[in-house]
Amino acid sequence: MERLRHTSVLRFGSYEVDPQSGELRKGGIRIRVQQQPLKLLEILLEHPREVVTREELRARMWPHESFGDFDQAVNVAIAKLRVALCDSADNPRFIETIPRRGYRFIAEVDVLQQDSGRPEPAQEPPAAAGGRDSAAGVAGRAMFRRLPGPLSWKIIGFSVVLLAIFVVAIIRWRSHPPANASPISAIRSLAVLPLENLSGDAQDYFADGMTDELITNLAQISALRVISRTSVMPYKGARKPLPLVARELNVDAIVEGTVLRSGDQVRITAQLIQASADKHLWAASYQGDLRNTLSLQKQVASAIADQIRVELTPQEQAVLKNAKAVDPEAYEDYLKGRFFFNKRNSNEKAQSYFQQAIEKDPSYPPPYTGLADIYQLSDNPRLARESVQKALKLDSQLAEAHNSLAELLYRFDRDWVGAEREFKRALELNPNYAPAHHWYSMYLAFVGRKQQALAEAQRACELDPLSPVVGANLAKILQEDGQYDKAIDQAKKTLELEPYSAVTHAVLGVVYEDKKMYGNAITEYRTALQLGGSPGELRGLLGYVYAVTGDLRNAEKMSRELKQLWPGYARAALDLAVIYSGLGQKDQALYWLGKASEKEVGDLILVGQDPHFAALRSDQRFQALVKRVGAPQ
Repeated sequence: MERLRHTSVLRFGSYEVDPQSGELRKGGIRIRVQQQPLKLLEILLEHPREVVTREELRARMWPHESFGDFDQAVNVAIAKLRVALCDSADNPRFIETIPRRGYRFIAEVDVLQQDSGRPEPAQEPPAAAGGRDSAAGVAGRAMFRRLPGPLSWKIIGFSVVLLAIFVVAIIRWRSHPPANASPISAIRSLAVLPLENLSGDAQDYFADGMTDELITNLAQISALRVISRTSVMPYKGARKPLPLVARELNVDAIVEGTVLRSGDQVRITAQLIQASADKHLWAASYQGDLRNTLSLQKQVASAIADQIRVELTPQEQAVLKNAKAVDPEAYEDYLKGRFFFNKRNSNEKAQSYFQQAIEKDPSYPPPYTGLADIYQLSDNPRLARESVQKALKLDSQLAEAHNSLAELLYRFDRDWVGAEREFKRALELNPNYAPAHHWYSMYLAFVGRKQQALAEAQRACELDPLSPVVGANLAKILQEDGQYDKAIDQAKKTLELEPYSAVTHAVLGVVYEDKKMYGNAITEYRTALQLGGSPGELRGLLGYVYAVTGDLRNAEKMSRELKQLWPGYARAALDLAVIYSGLGQKDQALYWLGKASEKEVGDLILVGQDPHFAALRSDQRFQALVKRVGAPQ
């Protein structure tokens, strides 16, 4: 089939694809599908009954991706496309997989022609006049739409007059709503679903970044509970009914929209949906230069706050009004850095992009916080401190930077008072920042304030209900409080949401170990290790359980594997001490604790409370070490 013209509509079965408007419809009803899967479908439809190779797809859609990233991208796009078409890989009606080669569209395709006209810029639809699709489906594509021919301009002119009258009526209604109008003030919690990428060509990182920015801006409003990024990203590309999404996230309202980037121009559309009734409340579109993207995001957040009649504090008003311009290339590198950091397995790429962003705009603070997060994860307090201090010097109002500083102060400086001050400052600046509640709960557990720790862990779960790390942390704090059955229930609940969470399996193993259910503990620790959990900590835990159950062969095996990791992996010293403590070899345990202290392993602050070292507590050398590392008593 020849390359499709923009005036063609393609029909197969009960489905239609309109390349001009970028829509997939079934029986005339638009089906929500992301830009990349739709573009992939258009490529397949250009060659019905022919094999389209993965190499061709890569050249046309992901030319700059590495092979690993491309493989994942095309697999995800095909999967989303099959869901949208109710198709099956095992018994395909439309898309057939050709192993090791590519894909083939196997259904009959009809090409329907439409009238074409001169391309003209479309007028921006009034913000208040849209239906459910006005923001997400219409305004977002206005830059690329073709308008009808001359006869239709008369109809459009008449429609514009009617639309203007309607807008005036809406404005008057808002100024003097009827007495029985349902109040929007009942909205006190919301979730921002991942903004749909309408830009195509590997621009998902940009749309994800815009989603993060909008969540961050809304999260700073103390009167709102705003769901964290981790819990909304699983809904990316999903077509769940909004009332169901709201119930799963326990929110009153949903914000959804699109991002369209063309060169240095950005258009953000958003709409607010009252979740219980699936009722459209508001829609608007904002367009500007890429340099002013941060300002556009704050405008959206401010408009939403105004619509739901949330009373902002003077500080919140100032935050939503003030936005500095940012170098477009630096901003783009920062978004790419966060995109890869959020994958949790691409820190080298993330670090490279953060550093590039700083080189292009040294006065832009967020990339420094990204570097600080990476350095802390790799136990590099010096570089983490430099990055945090630089971020705070540039912007003292960054909640993320205060949160990172708090962790540095207690994990490496043992400054417990200063750490709590910084945690509280982070939460004052952003009451909905789930990582701050999460890390603060761990700090409170370290210093023995168990009830406060539990409250903060529960708050983190309310803000980030789908995060396995947050769910596992709540289970761990329940375990430390001696509530073993509740800890097991919480861990299993978290595993229902994410069965492959290594940290949750590890926590469940700790609970079983405390209950002396050693067989269950070994199973969970092994599973966590296979799923990519901490290579040192899990070997230490396994070795300890092997030791106390008399399995000396496997205990020695774990210690040999840890010695192979040392000294490149500093934490291995602490984990070796755990095994030797279980074996009753106190001198060896104390030797390796000393090595961990020399390497400034952050988790040494736990040794005074760690039950694995209970047999060492009466030893004066151990007491001296606990005092030396500044662990809480």
